[in-house]
Amino acid sequence: MDNTNCELKNKGLHLVKTDKENFWTLMDLRVAKGQENFVASNAVSLAQAYDTLADGKFVQAFGIWDGDTPVGFAMIGHNSEEYEKMPEAYRHYCLWRFMIDQRYQKRGYGRDALKLLLDYIRSFPDGEDTLWSTSWEAENEVAAKLYHDFGFIENGEMDGDEIVAVLEL
Repeated sequence: MDNTNCELKNKGLHLVKTDKENFWTLMDLRVAKGQENFVASNAVSLAQAYDTLADGKFVQAFGIWDGDTPVGFAMIGHNSEEYEKMPEAYRHYCLWRFMIDQRYQKRGYGRDALKLLLDYIRSFPDGEDTLWSTSWEAENEVAAKLYHDFGFIENGEMDGDEIVAVLEL
């Protein structure tokens, strides 16, 4: 199933760039029990975003909002991560973090937010590129299904214990 051209189920859903007005609210969002090992906390993610920006690299953190209600968080990088065993796929656009708060899961927000993020990536905010990558823990079957539904394909790379997949832009 290709969800890249789907209509949003949650019509009020939109992305808001993280700033001093909303970052405390976003740090309070949490995944459900049992999912804590699947994604870093938003506080850690925002610290990494600050560090990445300080190094002069591209990163954009977003709050995922339904009207006036924060329901999730996402972070996009572009050729931003540097470590010795970095997967080649991360040298392109990367969905670095993605989470929906435990109170709003199973309502279609993840699917809708991923569509909005794909639209953002396809605007090439840091220059044109050919791939968008992401990764997930092997036990995270919900994430695997969502990414596969959008057309992400595992490329054989691993990021530690995480499976890396790419989507052609």
